[in-house]
Amino acid sequence: MLSKVISRASSIWTNVPQGPPDPILGISEAFKRDTNPRKVNLGVGAYRDDDGKPWILPSVKKAKEILINANLDHEYLPTEGLNTFRQAAALLAYGNCPEVAEGRIAALQALSGTGALRIGCAFISRFYPHNKIIYVPKPTWGNHKNIARDAGLEVREYSYYCPTKKGLDFERLLSEIDEAPRNSIILLHACAHNPTGQDPSHEQWAQIHEVITRKQHLAFFDTAYQGFASGSTDEDAYGLRYFVKEKSPVLLAQSFAKNFGLYGERIGLFTAVTDSSAETDRVVSQLKILGRAMYSNPPLYGARIVSTVLNTPELYRQWQQDLVTMSGRIKAMRSALVEKLKEKGSPHDWSHITNQIGMFAFTGLNAEQSQTLMTRNHVYLTLDGRISIAGLNTKNVEYVADAIETVTRNTAKI
Repeated sequence: MLSKVISRASSIWTNVPQGPPDPILGISEAFKRDTNPRKVNLGVGAYRDDDGKPWILPSVKKAKEILINANLDHEYLPTEGLNTFRQAAALLAYGNCPEVAEGRIAALQALSGTGALRIGCAFISRFYPHNKIIYVPKPTWGNHKNIARDAGLEVREYSYYCPTKKGLDFERLLSEIDEAPRNSIILLHACAHNPTGQDPSHEQWAQIHEVITRKQHLAFFDTAYQGFASGSTDEDAYGLRYFVKEKSPVLLAQSFAKNFGLYGERIGLFTAVTDSSAETDRVVSQLKILGRAMYSNPPLYGARIVSTVLNTPELYRQWQQDLVTMSGRIKAMRSALVEKLKEKGSPHDWSHITNQIGMFAFTGLNAEQSQTLMTRNHVYLTLDGRISIAGLNTKNVEYVADAIETVTRNTAKI
């Protein structure tokens, strides 16, 4: 009898299927297994310095010293998060606007950008009074669809990138948002679109806003790179702030992984613009219920770091310079890669790489070429041809350019 019970208990999960590997994490694992000394990881979405090492921002180092000397405790945060962080992060995103001054930003500290998106999608699923359809760009960050589906939303796509012209597929973008059912949710990358690196211009943001407003859609911004893309936190918040200035309802998921280098601290914020401080209180009360059920309360240390930097004028100025340092190195590596490809005699036009912005570049390489780069040249990237520019440095950029030129030499067009 006991053996039957044990047998039955051990086979409860027999029908659980093997899940597919995460494409990005799989690339990192393959890179780690590779013993070739010339290997290059262009898959990971994390900033690296010119020696290929993780970089702790000087502003973050100073903030950590302040916190150590303050001899603070490690008690739980309330479910809504660290108040000084929430206020400073909202001000960073929205700027000095009436919505911030009047208490019309409902904010919940979340587990980085992923957690903020998940909280936001759950809030939509539970309280949005219209359809539960969310439109994401095609292509978009690979986790967007997973997050929305897990929250019970129906995921659809709108055209974003045109491979033939290697740029924003703007007319189709507008028409497909216009054709979406009224009151849909439209996910927008605030800056440094992942994976294409292609952002709307100021004029295009106005046109996107017009369509979304006319169709009474709800804009849900994802900002993972504020300040990291252009070096200016104001410029990288242009689209979001334009919508708010025009009195449009918006949701926002913020991440502080990239622009503070706090990848493992999981610091993020979800916010919703409301019509009154009373509405803010009601929304926050429901966000707290969602957060409490998911993770109870958010992490403390990283929030203290971000809060210290954003609320200390000297450190804030240093952080602004840190952003210029990171974005400047990314821009320099884009230019260096294109120049090296020209030097190698590549017949292709690679200007789209320098026209794009942010951590990633959509190279135009196809799946076969990308796979060849990994297996033959030990250069790791995603199969859609996306590379992390942060993985390039002055020591490997020529090797990467040579590898790309070789695999594309007999290709009619990139």
